[in-house]
Amino acid sequence: MNEKIIQVKNLSKQFGNTLAVKCISFNINKSNIIGLLGPNGCGKSTTIGMMLGLIKPSSGTVLVNGLNIENNRTSLLEKMNFISPYIELPKKLTVEENLEVYGRLYGVKNLKDKVSDLMEKLNLNDFKSRKTGELSSGQKNRVSLAKALVNDPEILLLDEPTASLDPDVGDYVRSFIENYASIKGATILLASHNMNEVERLCHQVLMMKNGKIIDKGKSNDLINKHGRKNLEEVFLKIVRE
Repeated sequence: MNEKIIQVKNLSKQFGNTLAVKCISFNINKSNIIGLLGPNGCGKSTTIGMMLGLIKPSSGTVLVNGLNIENNRTSLLEKMNFISPYIELPKKLTVEENLEVYGRLYGVKNLKDKVSDLMEKLNLNDFKSRKTGELSSGQKNRVSLAKALVNDPEILLLDEPTASLDPDVGDYVRSFIENYASIKGATILLASHNMNEVERLCHQVLMMKNGKIIDKGKSNDLINKHGRKNLEEVFLKIVRE
């Protein structure tokens, strides 16, 4: 029987007169990678914010390992981490300083070795002494991924982790995420606009539009269901309907 690590139940969020997320429900089983797809403004980032306990839901609940994230955020976040293009790392700290600060926040043991290992694996050494605010968007993404892995999280919430990366580096990062999930048995939610990335990495896909989950399933099942050649064509069909 599959163990449900994350349970999202009837989750909604209203900002003023705008209902950004509309009563969505889904589960993520242990060691699965789930893709969350949808156009800009459909509610993906708001959903991730609620799953992290950063945004208070208007209604509904998020359970992580059976515990409500709102009431157990500190203990649960020790086992979690995330990437978001809307939350930047401190710009005046160097790459190395940023990783050390976040490592201390998570109480990482052998921190110097951990930071050194991440910088080596993600090819950060060439600019480890530069301030984060001076980096290109692609370089910042790689540093954010290193930050997200500094505590060896069991649960990763990744919002556009390969945005702004050139194809070679993007492929390397996808392989890195794939290997991390396999070795650590990590549970991952991946929000992405890269359909090839989602087809490659994700066990299941959630299609989101106007704050609702309007379809879900394995990539191949969705492709067949909608009579399209690939997931990108499915995405375009759903967005344009």
